[in-house]
Amino acid sequence: MRTSTAAVGSAAFFVAAPGTFVGLGPWLITHWEIPGSSPPLRVVLGVVLIVLGLIPPVHAFIQFTKAGGTPMPLAPPERLVVTGFNRFVRNPMYVGLLTAILGQALLFDSPVLVLYAVIGWIVTASFVHWYEEPTLIRTYGQQYEEYRRNVPAWTLRLTPWNPPPQNGGGS
Repeated sequence: MRTSTAAVGSAAFFVAAPGTFVGLGPWLITHWEIPGSSPPLRVVLGVVLIVLGLIPPVHAFIQFTKAGGTPMPLAPPERLVVTGFNRFVRNPMYVGLLTAILGQALLFDSPVLVLYAVIGWIVTASFVHWYEEPTLIRTYGQQYEEYRRNVPAWTLRLTPWNPPPQNGGGS
């Protein structure tokens, strides 16, 4: 896939999927109203988590576009993307989006958003387990198996994983 086509597809998918999950869903729950009695520390921490949570998904979308594909299951890149935040955690987009939702839960003082994040994690973890990982194993074989052995799915590695060069590099 051409990079420009991948960029357009990735941008559209970003708005549709993560935008709905981390934007529309929380807005429907909280209307993005910050309670007047919120302690300043909670507000600051919430904003920091939102910003930090959005960085990995944005960066991962860029990495997928550079690899000539999208994060969409229907238009994946031709090569396994193990660059950027993918060197620290196998699911940086999901982890980042869940972090942003938890930041919104703090910012808007919403226990319901914590429940939303938990349900979101259960749904995404199920999707990863029953669809994404089997598909990645079929598509990338041993290269994905090695990646899976070295990079945790939901917790961060303290040091980035450096894949061995295979077929022109491990990116």
